[in-house]
Amino acid sequence: MRPLGKADQLEKRRREAVRLVLEEGFSAAEVAKKFKVGVRAVHWWLQWQRGDGERGIEARKASGRPPLLNAKQRQTLRALLLKGASAAGFDTDLWTCPRVKEIIRRRFGIAYHVDHICRLLHVLGFTPQKPKRKAVERDEQAIRQWISHEWPCIKKKPKR
Repeated sequence: MRPLGKADQLEKRRREAVRLVLEEGFSAAEVAKKFKVGVRAVHWWLQWQRGDGERGIEARKASGRPPLLNAKQRQTLRALLLKGASAAGFDTDLWTCPRVKEIIRRRFGIAYHVDHICRLLHVLGFTPQKPKRKAVERDEQAIRQWISHEWPCIKKKPKR
């Protein structure tokens, strides 16, 4: 798992750790404790520095497949999602992963697997929500009346 922090901050930490070991004479365990990392991480940094020099501990661009949607498309998608599912032509205003997948396919011509939509939504700043379920027959006024009149009669009185 990638440590927290920006790439340049992590690079600075690696450089300082390597400097402390090689120039100041600290042990890998002492440096690991100071930077709150594992001893093995410090040994890796030292090995990278010895093998490739300064380039070994430089920050690198993250490897992996590039995202299917570019930044502009993601912002467009975010705006579409904020308008609601009804505005996109769905019966209800509830967004589901299959619905988001369909919008991406229609709007951008990109096929996402439905299981990956939740990750994309997380990147866009959305979190999973479950709508509160209420019975269609629910009578709010009758409930308020019951709470104010019936409930006090049934409720046990606290002991003094």
